[in-house]
Amino acid sequence: MNIQIHSIHFDADKKLVDLITKKVEKLNHYFDAIIGSEVFMKIDKASTAENKVVEIKLNVPGNDLFVKRQCQSFEEAADECTEALRQQLKKRKEKTKRSLSRKRESAKFSA
Repeated sequence: MNIQIHSIHFDADKKLVDLITKKVEKLNHYFDAIIGSEVFMKIDKASTAENKVVEIKLNVPGNDLFVKRQCQSFEEAADECTEALRQQLKKRKEKTKRSLSRKRESAKFSA
């Protein structure tokens, strides 16, 4: 899987980039057809403490998956994003399994 990480208007340190890369790579365990991903990190201009924004877009066959979270730290936002994507991938995988089993069932009856 190709992972592109963009830090907008700041330079992300290597630890943060490595952490996010590791978390996104783990998503392959839940759905192995992931083509690539883009991660955007930016600092919101809000005056609150929760001004770190992480957006992750996963390229998968069919529709792409997208998640955006705003938290106090980039690590926390990345955790929440990958957890939300994990749930979306599990749903996508179950849906694919169901549609394949329906196709097999209809093929049995038509033969």
